[in-house]
Amino acid sequence: MTIPVQPTQGSAQLPRPARWFLLAPLAVWLVAFVVAPALILLVYSFSERDELGRVVFTFTLENYARAFDPVYLSVFGRSLGYAAATTAICAVLAYPVAWCMAQARPPWRDRLLLLVMIPFWTSFLIRTYAWITILKSEGLLNGLLLYTHTIAAPLELLYTPGAVVLGLVYAYLPFMILPIYGSAEKLDPALIEAAHDLGCGPWQSFARVVLPLTRPGLAAGVMMVFVPAIGMFAISDLMGGARVPLIGNVIQDQFVGQARDKPFGAALAVIFMLIFVTVYWLWQRRAEARVA
Repeated sequence: MTIPVQPTQGSAQLPRPARWFLLAPLAVWLVAFVVAPALILLVYSFSERDELGRVVFTFTLENYARAFDPVYLSVFGRSLGYAAATTAICAVLAYPVAWCMAQARPPWRDRLLLLVMIPFWTSFLIRTYAWITILKSEGLLNGLLLYTHTIAAPLELLYTPGAVVLGLVYAYLPFMILPIYGSAEKLDPALIEAAHDLGCGPWQSFARVVLPLTRPGLAAGVMMVFVPAIGMFAISDLMGGARVPLIGNVIQDQFVGQARDKPFGAALAVIFMLIFVTVYWLWQRRAEARVA
């Protein structure tokens, strides 16, 4: 009779060299595409530009001093405002959608999840140009309003701040829906029933049970929407007509536009990264303090 040999607790674990070997591709990717570009930006930010737009590797703080000019501070403030508005609108729209998806029966849940994922199957630029076709003066929306005699003349919907916010919300709404859906799907319905049994109404149950338990998904969605929305430049160029410059547009212009001032663009990018790191650190501190 063959006696099966039970593996010991340590035999199921990989040796330390093997574990490091498995992590090597991720480490190489992070160094090549995250750490190295960040270091290049940092070096460029302390350099200067010559008459031909080439980088001269000297040490200067002029780029950072220039970044605090009121003109660029207003661009930073506008970018933060647009990103905050986009995040708030996405949260308001995404939460009920994610909640309905989580409460649906499994077959319908999969179909609704597929509908949320469908925009990722199409190029971002194609979807943006589709909105341009809808919003322009001779576009579908104005044509429908004129046909129904709702308006007497075409509305200026495109190349406005509202068009930029609309484009940002459309682009990043799925990034808010999916994390909230992930948290709402794991929520035990018995907790909501218990809250109702204890006398909580619908809004009290939402505020005291649902929202606290789905806050991790909401926080993840906020980070996934707010951070890229600050640096987005394509939507403000295409749907804002370059009339609403954001910090991403300014940085792009320094590197590949007419300004051709890479050191100054690098300084703006470094400040942008520092803002992100600071916000993320404060968010983590607040989360740790709430848990403690």
